[in-house]
Amino acid sequence: MLYQPEKGRAIIERGVLTLSNNAFGIDLGTSNIKIYSRSDDTILVEKNMIAIENKDTLFAYGDSAFEMYEKAPGNIHISYPLSNGVIADIKNMELLIKYFINDLNRSNMKPADYYIAVPTDVTEVEKRAFYDLIRDAGVKARRIMVVEKAVADGLGLDIDVKNSQGVLIVNVGFDTTEISILSLGGIVLSRLIKVGGQKFDDAIRAAVRKQFSLIIGGKTAEGVKMSAAELEKEGRGAEVFGRDIVTGLPVARELPTQLIDEALIEHFYTIIDNIKVILERTPPELAADIYRHGIYLTGGASQVNHLAALVQKGTGLKVNVSENPVTSVALGLAKIIKDDNYKSVAYSIEGMSK
Repeated sequence: MLYQPEKGRAIIERGVLTLSNNAFGIDLGTSNIKIYSRSDDTILVEKNMIAIENKDTLFAYGDSAFEMYEKAPGNIHISYPLSNGVIADIKNMELLIKYFINDLNRSNMKPADYYIAVPTDVTEVEKRAFYDLIRDAGVKARRIMVVEKAVADGLGLDIDVKNSQGVLIVNVGFDTTEISILSLGGIVLSRLIKVGGQKFDDAIRAAVRKQFSLIIGGKTAEGVKMSAAELEKEGRGAEVFGRDIVTGLPVARELPTQLIDEALIEHFYTIIDNIKVILERTPPELAADIYRHGIYLTGGASQVNHLAALVQKGTGLKVNVSENPVTSVALGLAKIIKDDNYKSVAYSIEGMSK
């Protein structure tokens, strides 16, 4: 797997160049957008952010907008168009899709098929919004197919989701964690909870404020969260910069890794408790499969220090951690697009097929 820059964008290269029909697989994450392009067999990974100047002018998008986040003047509004796994700002999300697809097409927009991953545990109206987003984004959609996110996740983890084996997948994202049990190409049980990477960041910020009377930004908290495992190995704390509540002046502090662990433990246990709820409702034969294979842990926030170990301890099941946690859904969509054997897991929502 090779990360290569193309037009300043982070792209994961997989395999060789193909000249097949034009098709895209889209995983709309709250924090990151992942788009698989069939024409060159790559996955674009960018921050799902947009910067609007003076309320109506596109100023920046993707990673460029994220660079400005928490630093921009008042006339530039920077936001995530998704919230809790569903589309909160469809106008700006359409704009982002259009620009990202345009970048992948190298400014030569061609008719294409679109496969979009949607969470299972959302309303039909929220699911329809994903379809409408692609239809109205001006990307020349020939056909729009919907794929359950957990099914795409399973395929991205190299699991044959079409057999009768029960599989438990826990996707820890930015705003939400989706816990799903798969069998025979469908979802037997699913639960979407509002705990994810952002809650982890907020917990770290709150702990730092309480312990050190220091206000730190969201980016700083995210950096601390992702580096905690490495810092713990090296036996040193995380250096952070922020504003002292008492003096109002910028200062630096070193956070012990124990403080980070204690700040996150409550949210980890919330995830574990919800996994147990799903397991309690699982049919016995599928429960036997899950006991044999263990839990599959994926999603951008799944790599946080001690989470996998605590899930294993809390459930008594083996935990398989994804090698590509951020892109597992997009890799699954790529498999659906390329392999006719998996086309049947994608569907058109009734009344929407073109």
